[in-house]
Amino acid sequence: MAKAVMTAVDLQPIDRLEEKVKLLVGMIDRLRADSAKASDENVRLRAESAKTSDENARLRAGSAKASDEIARFRADSAKASDENARLMREVESLRARVQETEGTGPELAALREERDLIRTRVGQMLSQIDSLNL
Repeated sequence: MAKAVMTAVDLQPIDRLEEKVKLLVGMIDRLRADSAKASDENVRLRAESAKTSDENARLRAGSAKASDEIARFRADSAKASDENARLMREVESLRARVQETEGTGPELAALREERDLIRTRVGQMLSQIDSLNL
């Protein structure tokens, strides 16, 4: 009986060791599963990072294109502004010419009246010369 008690007493540390080994094996299995999940997540994140890098490159290219378009628009705007200024000067010049010609309207009317008067007088003189029968 002493041997049976002794055998039972000696097995308790082995049983505890067995439980601890089982717990460690379970923990190792969980750690392996977690490591596999982390590895899969890492692969997914790398793929997502590559997509993001590609998208960033595409956006940079689009931004460069937009910058070029803005520069072209600014150049076109400057050309249009210069053309507008030139046309405004031309309009002002034409307005000045119109004002000059508006002043000549009464002068032209006076010259026409004078011409008609001279015609009439020349016509009268020619009639008088014709009546002289020279």
